[in-house]
Amino acid sequence: MPFRILVCDDEAMIRESLEEHLRSEGYEVTLAVDGDQALRLIDDAQPDALILDLKMPRVDGLEVLRALQGKGVTLPSIVITARAGFEGAVDAIKLGALGYLQKPFDLREVSHQLAQFFERRRLQTEVSYLRDRASSGYERLIGSSPAMKRLFETLARLERVDSPTVLLVGESGTGKDLIAEAIHRRGPRKDKPYMQIDCAAMPETLIESELFGHEKGSFTDARSLKRGLFEVADGGVIFLDEIAEMPIGTQAKLLRALENRRFRRIGALTDIPLTAAVIAATNKDLKAAVAAGTFREDLFFRLNVVPIEIPPLRRRPEDVEPIAMALLERAGRELGRKTAGIDRDALDAMRAYAWPGNGRELRNVIERVVILKTDDQPIRRDDLPEEIRAQRSARGVSPYVLLPEGIDLAAVERGFVEQALERCHGNQTQAARLLGISRFALRHRIDRYQLHSAVGGRSAAAADSA
Repeated sequence: MPFRILVCDDEAMIRESLEEHLRSEGYEVTLAVDGDQALRLIDDAQPDALILDLKMPRVDGLEVLRALQGKGVTLPSIVITARAGFEGAVDAIKLGALGYLQKPFDLREVSHQLAQFFERRRLQTEVSYLRDRASSGYERLIGSSPAMKRLFETLARLERVDSPTVLLVGESGTGKDLIAEAIHRRGPRKDKPYMQIDCAAMPETLIESELFGHEKGSFTDARSLKRGLFEVADGGVIFLDEIAEMPIGTQAKLLRALENRRFRRIGALTDIPLTAAVIAATNKDLKAAVAAGTFREDLFFRLNVVPIEIPPLRRRPEDVEPIAMALLERAGRELGRKTAGIDRDALDAMRAYAWPGNGRELRNVIERVVILKTDDQPIRRDDLPEEIRAQRSARGVSPYVLLPEGIDLAAVERGFVEQALERCHGNQTQAARLLGISRFALRHRIDRYQLHSAVGGRSAAAADSA
């Protein structure tokens, strides 16, 4: 998406030359003939930067900057000044302008100053993501979407629970293993062992021995005594990944161990106390597996004490950018490569992509790009795999798929408006920018869907006039 520039100058020749030059540079341009019109256009055009003449009739450039400062609006601004008005440029800088152009000016200097502004903003954004990701995540998990915030709140509550039985449900690649590790690291058992077994990768003939252990001579290949993971994880946590793939016979033995808090090695005559906490995970629908007879219903109920659903990445596109930034920083460090961030067009494509492999696929894509990239420029759309390059933002080809049974379009729109207002803490200008609509259009939807509580309990019209 190109950056939007608002050009405000009372001289038609300057307005037109700036418009032609900036459009040739790929910017979107809106024109204003004086400061009064500029102030009216700022809410609707939502520019990324302002080029502003200081000396204009009615409302001059300094008055515009004072008005923006009074509203708490931060907008990168370049002021245009005559040689005799240099003192005014100094005043403009004090009011927050980031640069000035002295008449007559070179259009190439305009391009240079804008490029500096946007590069500085990109770097500040990237540093902010990397510095603050701990405050918008949990352990190694990153996300600020409402769904992830709720997940982090649940994990925080588990920190005080000594022996939780947790069932993690989520698609492949959503980070179930990271969540299990976080529960262990933040919980009362953090100083005790953490053991993990992938039930899908373990042959049926070996999984019982791995879990419970065996006595010497209990079967043909049992040449020595073997302690199982439940025994080794004494007082710690055992993570049973892909629990749906566990053989039905082993499920029965696991259920007995969980119910009685005791287990027995294969071939043994005495029981061993089960002191480990159990976390299980699956990417399957266990209720459907119960109905199909491949998973025991009683074991499902026993494991489903604290169910945690991890949302797929396609349901939280706002988390794609911070996760990608963190992965890029890590990949650059581990691979010894210099990285320069990700440009806006590439991020648009990444947010629009469905990510069927979720976070694991995103990590692989970032690592592949870092390895193959031959320059030190930010990651561009052309650097991404073809299936991601083809994605377009909402202004192009829609990344959303209409369900066969249809949807409630009003409910979808209301949901997006609510999310935008929540993320922007009720700030209508910022929320409108997120939604790609004007502030007036946003106020109309706030009234239509009765979302006044999201903007402080007042009607949108009242909030605007206050």
